[in-house]
Amino acid sequence: MKLQALIDFMETICPPSLAEEWDNVGLLLGSRSAKIEKVLTCLTIDRAVVDEAIATGADCIVSHHPFPFHSGKKWTTDTTDGTLLLKLAGAHIATYSPHTAHDSAFFGINRQLAEGLGLVDVKPLYEGKLKATRAMLDGLDEIDAQFLEDDLKGEGATLGTGRIGRFEKPKSFAAFVAQVKDMLQIDRLLVVGSDAKTVSTVAIGCGAADEFAGEAATKGADAILMGEARFHTCVEARARNLGVVLAGHYATERFSAAILAERIARKFPELIVSPSVKESDPIRIV
Repeated sequence: MKLQALIDFMETICPPSLAEEWDNVGLLLGSRSAKIEKVLTCLTIDRAVVDEAIATGADCIVSHHPFPFHSGKKWTTDTTDGTLLLKLAGAHIATYSPHTAHDSAFFGINRQLAEGLGLVDVKPLYEGKLKATRAMLDGLDEIDAQFLEDDLKGEGATLGTGRIGRFEKPKSFAAFVAQVKDMLQIDRLLVVGSDAKTVSTVAIGCGAADEFAGEAATKGADAILMGEARFHTCVEARARNLGVVLAGHYATERFSAAILAERIARKFPELIVSPSVKESDPIRIV
């Protein structure tokens, strides 16, 4: 099939209009008319992912984070990005990134985290103008699609940035932290707040989401789950009695590569699609 078919699918489930203005999303390397047979999904393109894509014969990498992320005037082997771009181009491997459009999509990363926590009455933390459509459920299995279709009844769900929802039964902050660890399969994370604090309403911002903390507190959240945040954001959150769970940028986003691979495979059974098995979190806790 042609790469353009995959692009059309990605831009249906993760509309580019949801991306932040500063972001670099879409087809970043390759020809829309190229024929593709094998797709690799990942969080971030690095040396390990590029070598894996070449070794496995992938025609396209769907990477959550854009590559290249920043604009440049020179792409040479003098830089890491230049070296990897030249290797990808030489192997005729296209790259596509949905990034913040995937964060905010109807069943994007922030919604996936909310579902994993069992939150109800989930809404965008910052509401936008785009309405969700049935087409945005494309590629999901029947159970997930049926569950999410309830949100489309009536006027339909309005999409936006971040998510906020509530637990049906409040729990302690310590119990919430333990739940996050179990959901993301991690042993350690950083927190702000007392273990005894009661948590009912939770905000979510995958990856780096400093700017979400203030809005979460304003909208009555008891806690917020993020990947990472700056020190002064944590100081302000403590002053506003907002519990903070920093689970790591990698942990709050990497799982979505497997979910996306499954969606693409359901939509295009003629493709061989798999998440990277070589990429890893560059940060170690010691």
